[in-house]
Amino acid sequence: MPVIVLEARDFTSPLFLVRTWEVISSCTAFSLLASLKQADVPSDSDHIFWNFCMFTWCFFFCLTLLIHTLSIIQFHSLLPISWKNLTMTVAVLGALMNLSTAVFFPWMVMDRANVSPCSVAVAVTPFLTFLAYSSESFLLCGQAHEQRGYMGSMPGLLKIVQLWGGCQMVSLLVKLVNTPPSGLQPWQRLATGVSCGVCVLLSLVTLVVILGDLAGRCLLPFDRFLAGFSLIGVLLYMLATVICFTKILQIMPPRNLVIVETVVSSITLLAYTVDLAFCVKLLCDRSHI
Repeated sequence: MPVIVLEARDFTSPLFLVRTWEVISSCTAFSLLASLKQADVPSDSDHIFWNFCMFTWCFFFCLTLLIHTLSIIQFHSLLPISWKNLTMTVAVLGALMNLSTAVFFPWMVMDRANVSPCSVAVAVTPFLTFLAYSSESFLLCGQAHEQRGYMGSMPGLLKIVQLWGGCQMVSLLVKLVNTPPSGLQPWQRLATGVSCGVCVLLSLVTLVVILGDLAGRCLLPFDRFLAGFSLIGVLLYMLATVICFTKILQIMPPRNLVIVETVVSSITLLAYTVDLAFCVKLLCDRSHI
């Protein structure tokens, strides 16, 4: 079949320009990070955040470039995925993940006596990438509901926040374990790690079902699955949040990482709680029909 390319006016549309900005900015970010000299490379305890930043920028560069290319040649209609849900998910999740890198990377370099210009450039680039993905999210959210899909609704956005929170919790937990002196007790590491790992897995399963339009193939109605997943997330993140507050009250080092972990856990718990309320409301509305 012939390949259909966008018309000339589409190459100056806000969405096309924003995605071009995303590709250039994310490519610049990981290229600058890879070009840092040995003196700028972080210590062993900082390699978790270093790898997190590199993975985030490379992953979203590849994914955004693929979406951008498929949009240009109009090939996305032949893919067995929900395109509107995919683009919304990548835009919002990309904004949240790049916001995290915009915090994590300056955190790694701000304690150093000598900061190179390249390190400063790497620290600034994630903010530009975050603005690019935020702009695309704003453009997509401004479309009609039929064009935004489920991930553009409030429950869908909450599920993206849940996935983001789980990714942050896993990286922060690994960072805490590898940062001496670590005051984490074995049961705290196990409980927090299992809670976050299970929730990330459930979020990925939900995302795959939605993007693949597989909701109709579930053994039970998909809204019941969503309600069950949200309830599990609330219970597990209640446990993780209580553990985080316990570590703060115990003044457990490193205190700054524990505070960040507590904030992220609380935000994710709030997202699961509100999502559970939406699911229960939907189930109640359907039971009265």
